[in-house]
Amino acid sequence: MKPYPRIASIVLLGVLLAGCGGKNADADKKEEAVVPVEAAPVVTGPIDAAYRGTATLEAEDEATVVAKTGGVIQQIFVEEGQKVRAGQPLARLDTERLQVEVARSKSSLDNLRSVHQRNESVFQRNLVSREAYDRSKADLEAGQAAYDLAVIALHDADIRAPFDGVVTARYIKLGNMIQPNAQAFRITKMDRLQASLHVPERDIHKLHPGHQVKLTVDAWPGKLFEGEVVRVNPVVDASTGTVKVTVQMKPEQPQLQPGMFARAEILYDRKDDALLIPKDAVLTEDAQQAVFVVSGDHAHRRTVRTGYSDGDHYEVIEGLKNGEQVVTTGQSNLKDDAKVQVVHPAVPPAVAAGAAAPATTAKAN
Repeated sequence: MKPYPRIASIVLLGVLLAGCGGKNADADKKEEAVVPVEAAPVVTGPIDAAYRGTATLEAEDEATVVAKTGGVIQQIFVEEGQKVRAGQPLARLDTERLQVEVARSKSSLDNLRSVHQRNESVFQRNLVSREAYDRSKADLEAGQAAYDLAVIALHDADIRAPFDGVVTARYIKLGNMIQPNAQAFRITKMDRLQASLHVPERDIHKLHPGHQVKLTVDAWPGKLFEGEVVRVNPVVDASTGTVKVTVQMKPEQPQLQPGMFARAEILYDRKDDALLIPKDAVLTEDAQQAVFVVSGDHAHRRTVRTGYSDGDHYEVIEGLKNGEQVVTTGQSNLKDDAKVQVVHPAVPPAVAAGAAAPATTAKAN
């Protein structure tokens, strides 16, 4: 019998065994695959809780100045953007007729005063009746009132600023006729700005007068402005379900102007020793939050409960300890107890140096 068939069978069996061995090796290799991830430590540090909202800046003191008398605009002394003081003339009407009226009423008053003085002198000697004396006294008082009104009208021919501020609008033109009570200027007090936020009623119990406010505007990106809650309206607007909260901006912030759109954070709570983790580390599934904790060369899934949060961090209430490492990048491909390799560990410089992490501002959950 020739050995060739037997040799062929042995070779075929070897090939089959080798194929099975290769599959097992690939499976083992797959099970031992290392997933590269980035991780960051759980740190302790301060975090501020804040309500966030938007508002438009308004001037607390702003007035539309009107003409108290009618006439032709003779002079305009100020323009938009110019600072003015309380009582400063802004414009002047034609005063020629008013000056004549003052002179006429002054002459009439002087005449009435002379008549009354003569009557008073002779009345004391019983040379004139009581009726004549009282009539001259009444005429003198009426003449004095007419003169005072003429003087007031002449004074009111100057349109004046009601308080210190800035001219933000001019409605009149030189040579135009203006009627009494017609608007002439708008004066705004720029150093007393405020913002009104409309807060949902479910959050209003958190906010009180005295709470500090941080505010940003598009015109000055990256710059924080400061204010303070001064009033919380005690009535809920039934149509919107919100409550008006008034914020007073601190003085000496000349960059702020009325009409600016602002984003405000009302700081209502602060924790100085909160456990903090990056927001990127948290996975949310079925209303539950979890993270992957690195232990040695493996990552374990762990459910956590968070508290305050801000743009970068979560406060951890349950589930983690200070110093543990949590996966911040690559966790979407992980399963529990997966083998990992940490690359570019994200260690905050302040933590690495042994200092406290910088304060963060949180929003309410």
